[in-house]
Amino acid sequence: MFLSAFFSTGRIIFILFFVIAFTSVLVWSYKKDIKNHERYYKNAGKKVAIYGGIIIAIFVALRIIFGN
Repeated sequence: MFLSAFFSTGRIIFILFFVIAFTSVLVWSYKKDIKNHERYYKNAGKKVAIYGGIIIAIFVALRIIFGN
């Protein structure tokens, strides 16, 4: 196994447990707060996508203009 070259069996088990537990708590927390998300963060995904696209476009333009 590829991971066994870098991690012991105990560490691999801990990583798997941690990822599963963290994801479970994340999903539970999101489901608990979904009413607040709908109320306070309406269309937030669109805003993040637009602003993120603008930032990436500026970064790419600067890289093209100034090189490397």
